[in-house]
This record gives sequence, C-alpha cells and structure tokens, in this order.
Amino acid sequence: QVQLVESGGGLVQPGGSLRLSCEASGFTVSMYTMSWYRQALGKERELVAAIGSTGGSANYADSGKGRFTISRDNAKNTVYLQMNSLKPEDTAVYFCHALRVVVIRREYWGQGTQVTVSS
Repeated sequence: QVQLVESGGGLVQPGGSLRLSCEASGFTVSMYTMSWYRQALGKERELVAAIGSTGGSANYADSGKGRFTISRDNAKNTVYLQMNSLKPEDTAVYFCHALRVVVIRREYWGQGTQVTVSS
C-alpha cells in the first residue's frame, strides 16, 4: 500500500525553524521526484521545493530560497524540508508529493501537515 505520511508541523514564532518529514511506504523515494507543496487558506497549492530522483538536484520556489532545504534519506525512505527564518506568510498546510513518469505516471500525495508561524 502506497502511503506518504507527513509530520513535524506545528506552531512556531517568526524567525523560528521547523523540520518537516515525509515518510514513504510502498515505493522507493529515490526513484521519484519528491516535492513539498503548500496551501494557505484561500489560496492555491504552490510548489515549495523539489528534489530529483537519485542524482537529481534540488529546486526551490523564490519564497523559500535561502531559507528552506529539501533533502532525502534513502535508507529511511524519507524526505525532509528544513525551514529556517520562518515568516507569518509561510503559514500553510504543507503536502508531500511523489512523482515518477516512466512508461506510466505514478503520483502520490500525503495528507498534509499544518505549519503556523505566529507570535
């Protein structure tokens, strides 16, 4: 059974840090492009960061450049999003996403984890 389970969200003050985790089961994250998306209340879901399959590079939306780092631990089949210098505008539900397009398209979403940046 394919599953993506996010964790690590919560309430943090502006300037603080959080590390989100996305543990995968039922497939191998190293073979997929793994991404983090977020959706703020009343807004569309947007890409935050992505990391390619084995050997692939990481890419970031302008909103997270210099503050967010996406990484992958193949041994744990887990993807992380380290978020530093958080701002109130980072408040959103963060979703983990997996995509592989080889012959057929395989795409999976996690259930999301809430991040709230507020004093």
